[in-house]
Amino acid sequence: MTSSPSPTISAPALEMRGITKRYPGVIANDRIDLTVRPGEIHALLGENGAGKSTLMNILYGLTRPDEGEILLDGEPITIKGPSDAIARGISMVHQHFMLVPVLNVADNILLGAETMANRVFLDRDEARRRIRELGQRFGFDIDPDETVGRLSVGWQQRVEILKALYREARILVLDEPTAVLTPQETKEIFAVLRRLAAEGHSIIFISHKLSEVLEIADRITVIRRGRVVGERLPADTNEEDLAELMVGREVQLVADRGESHPADVLLSVESLAVGDDRGREVVHGISFEVRAGEIFGIAGVAGNGQDELVEAITGLRRPAAGRVRLGADDVTMADPRQAHEHGISFVPADRHRFGMVTSFSLADNLVLTDYYAPPYARRGVRDDAAIAARAEEAIREFDIRTPSATVTAGTLSGGNQQKMVVAREFDRDLRLLVLDQPTRGLDVGSVEFIHRQTVRKRDAGTAVLLVSAELDEVLELSDRIGVMYRGKMVAILDGPTASREHVGLLMATGGHETPEGAPQGAAAPEPRRTGA
Repeated sequence: MTSSPSPTISAPALEMRGITKRYPGVIANDRIDLTVRPGEIHALLGENGAGKSTLMNILYGLTRPDEGEILLDGEPITIKGPSDAIARGISMVHQHFMLVPVLNVADNILLGAETMANRVFLDRDEARRRIRELGQRFGFDIDPDETVGRLSVGWQQRVEILKALYREARILVLDEPTAVLTPQETKEIFAVLRRLAAEGHSIIFISHKLSEVLEIADRITVIRRGRVVGERLPADTNEEDLAELMVGREVQLVADRGESHPADVLLSVESLAVGDDRGREVVHGISFEVRAGEIFGIAGVAGNGQDELVEAITGLRRPAAGRVRLGADDVTMADPRQAHEHGISFVPADRHRFGMVTSFSLADNLVLTDYYAPPYARRGVRDDAAIAARAEEAIREFDIRTPSATVTAGTLSGGNQQKMVVAREFDRDLRLLVLDQPTRGLDVGSVEFIHRQTVRKRDAGTAVLLVSAELDEVLELSDRIGVMYRGKMVAILDGPTASREHVGLLMATGGHETPEGAPQGAAAPEPRRTGA
């Protein structure tokens, strides 16, 4: 953990005083006070929809507050937009990276902050020199000419941080910076953040991973339902205390999996080969079975073919070879509606692409897979009352934070969008439930709820296929665990007896002493290193 800033500093780097923001039917921020000191890593915690994003959008100039003021180095300021925030040394690294994959590192960093040799031409040599210098200064050397799409997720995170530093950011907001990183990448990013803090940069760290917050933060502010409900020092608190502050009740942080009673094989995957969007084979002849009444977890570093595998099983992608059976039914070539009608539900990793229509209302998204069938339609006529009743039930049961069921899904926070998708996919009699990163970006209360619902579905006789980049989630929930590496299933282990160290080693090396190479897809070879 970083050392606490000196108490002799006269003015905080940042103060947000009495920040209030109202939307129709909801107060997103209710007189919030936040103080961040120079050289401090300040964690901001809260449930999905608690108001964290609204507060940071106000700081970054994406939203204007209704009341309150912002002070920078003790001086009141008005932030009119993101360019104004950047000019004042405030930068934000979003959970979903704002990078152009086909451009190189230097071009991504330069976008919007071009270094000009004259009125016409860019000074690329000077830009590359500054990028190398910044990287070396904060502990990572990176080739400015490397294509961003070839970098691992961890290195793309570094590029985002470099982009902020290139713009001379003094206050850096990081939104879920470790959500898709491996444990090793997280350690490396933390080392970078500590160097930044040591040089006087102030960091606002937003995360739902309580253990990481306790490890990296100097101070912690907790927001619940738009209000600050507590401030803690890591030495004076623990995960249970923080979780209770966030949710307002005691939270079970470790899933109670209980004992499973598997029945007959329900899902059978035989020698399945699947290509990616470019036609390159990324799943190589995988075979496995999932029984009714069990949770089969798949562990693996992102980009090893997991997404393509579940898309093939759920009808979103046609396999190149092999067979998928659901009981006695061959569903290899089923489309998504046919898969749904066979009793398959799917919570996708990319909810925006596969799980929702952002311009549709919350109510309409909750019946997206059944809108044409009773009770939501009869003889081709939509039943608005039935759809509205379903929406109210789901909002209540899954604690979806929204002013009403008629708001468009795109206006919900990311966590509440995920709850909406989960509510829809869990709400019927299922044969197979496919969960791909079901709790990514969710707060501890929502994670607890979804884990409990998943175990309940298993106990009701549903076969559950769980894919997660969170190794702890796979270990806590799974009755059996398959480990994927470079598009192959390299091991199938007993869930209750599998160790974190063994599964982690299989994820990183595929069972070899050293990795054969970087994962296919998102995690490509490490960037070339360069000297000064």
